[in-house]
Amino acid sequence: MKLGFGLYRHQLNAEHYDFAKQCGATHLVVHLCDYFNKENSTEKEQQDSNQPVGGSGGWGVAKGAADPIWTLEGLTKLKAEVESHGLKIWAIENFDPAMWSDILLDGPKKEQQMQGLQDIIRNVGEVGIPVFGYNFSLAGVCSRQVGPVARGNANSVYMREVDETPIPNGMVWNMQLPTDNKGITPTGDQDFIPHDVLWQRLQWFLKNLVPVAEEAGVRLAAHPDDPPMPIVRKSPRLVYQSDMYHKLLDMQPSRSNSLEFCLGTIAEMTEGNVYEAVDTFSQREAISYIHFRNVRGKVPHYDETFIDDGDIDMVKVLEILKANNYDGILIPDHTPLMTCDAPWHAGMAFAMGFMKAAFQQVMGK
Repeated sequence: MKLGFGLYRHQLNAEHYDFAKQCGATHLVVHLCDYFNKENSTEKEQQDSNQPVGGSGGWGVAKGAADPIWTLEGLTKLKAEVESHGLKIWAIENFDPAMWSDILLDGPKKEQQMQGLQDIIRNVGEVGIPVFGYNFSLAGVCSRQVGPVARGNANSVYMREVDETPIPNGMVWNMQLPTDNKGITPTGDQDFIPHDVLWQRLQWFLKNLVPVAEEAGVRLAAHPDDPPMPIVRKSPRLVYQSDMYHKLLDMQPSRSNSLEFCLGTIAEMTEGNVYEAVDTFSQREAISYIHFRNVRGKVPHYDETFIDDGDIDMVKVLEILKANNYDGILIPDHTPLMTCDAPWHAGMAFAMGFMKAAFQQVMGK
């Protein structure tokens, strides 16, 4: 097992690479999609945010594949920058929604967009990045708020009710899509589709992308639905109970069809047991990397807690992973914000310190 660190697009710089290294990380999971790409997003908001939350209006505006960071040249440059600070990129997490909106929505450009995703995965493989995480969802991560719900009144993410606001046309995965070349913004809301239709769209996605990932030496890694509810924003979800991961894996059996395993999301689910899920899927060798975070409660009423203060016995999770010879990375994902001049840095440093100590305890080092 390896200790990793997740960085958002605006954090891909020397300061944050050094911070990750100082915390004990050897690997990074990087987000190239800019969730904070909106006019009213200040630099301080980005610095203080441990994750994009946003309301029904979405996070920001998607940029799409025109962003040069997704090219072979851009990825090569990023990899070299990271490695110059003594780190390695383990995974890229999430496509930009504008890259695959018609794949998610079964729109007229899905074939063209699939060619674009295939090119990106080939670039990722050529650069030598082993994993690409994704979340096949229409609504994305939503229905959450931020408030002083963590220990000591630390600000953290929580959920109390399901957002039933329909997804407007022109939005997918909780981000606004760019307007068309005539500057026209779509009106109205997305039509509701049943769960089996969304599963069919996922199957088409896997059928067309997994073989390319196999050739490129890249593992696609699926995140469970967050929050794990069957319906959010009047749209269906795919993996809102842990056993649904089996269906996803069995749709396209391959080492390149794997899991981005989020402990917090699994624990929030109303059925199953987080330790059994860790044991089952690590034995199946299906986990590419793990979001190592803690929560208290289950949907639709839960709080994200400090890593040592939730419902999950994190050391027990490490013991299960060790017994099953898991050799991927674990990242703290995100944490409560601590009351100080650097809320995000302090919260992440606390989480990483706990993880480092727990690693030493379990691994005997």
